[in-house]
Amino acid sequence: MATDTGERTEFEPVSRAKDVAFEYLTLGATLLGIVALAVLLVYVAADAVGWLDWQFLTNPPHPSPEVAGIFPALVGSIFLMLLIALITFPLGIGAAVYLEEYAPDNRLTRFIQLNIANLAGVPSVVYGLLGLGLFVQFVSLGYGTLLVAGFTVSLLVLPIVIVSAQEAIQSVPDSMRQASYGMGATRWQTIRNVVLPESMPGILTGTILALGRAIGET
Repeated sequence: MATDTGERTEFEPVSRAKDVAFEYLTLGATLLGIVALAVLLVYVAADAVGWLDWQFLTNPPHPSPEVAGIFPALVGSIFLMLLIALITFPLGIGAAVYLEEYAPDNRLTRFIQLNIANLAGVPSVVYGLLGLGLFVQFVSLGYGTLLVAGFTVSLLVLPIVIVSAQEAIQSVPDSMRQASYGMGATRWQTIRNVVLPESMPGILTGTILALGRAIGET
């Protein structure tokens, strides 16, 4: 039988002090990040005063800086991000669900998962060359089209979506799956009604991060 000793009471104040110190340390780090972000936003907003107006957002490019705008680039980026989201979100979630819930645990599955994780760290220039050779020259979708850009950047961020979705699905407790099976639900019903709703916050977080990288590459 375990008994309390004097050593435990001696270490309790020290542990409490460490907990408080760590709490204030993390709070300070969070506030530092928020303040740095606020200063950056204020600096950018102050620097943009005088030239960032509605005309700059709605005018096309022009040789004269006074009337030049970014309207085509802005609209193209918006449509490109929508296309990337429509491609990567269902494919990424579908691949993650299959790998975590349906695929057998064998060498082939582990090989596929290893390559997906490695593809998440491949430089974007490699995907650019792949898109040039595959979508432009082989499929003949044309140069500089929205489809070529959407498919190429989707290949770039798809591994990130798959890996983040897998991590989110793995975080769902197995007891919830067993409870669903115990109530007579099939595997697909369990995935649709239990696994996906519980893992959706993590999936959306990974998707947003992937889209952030995608818009940075455009």
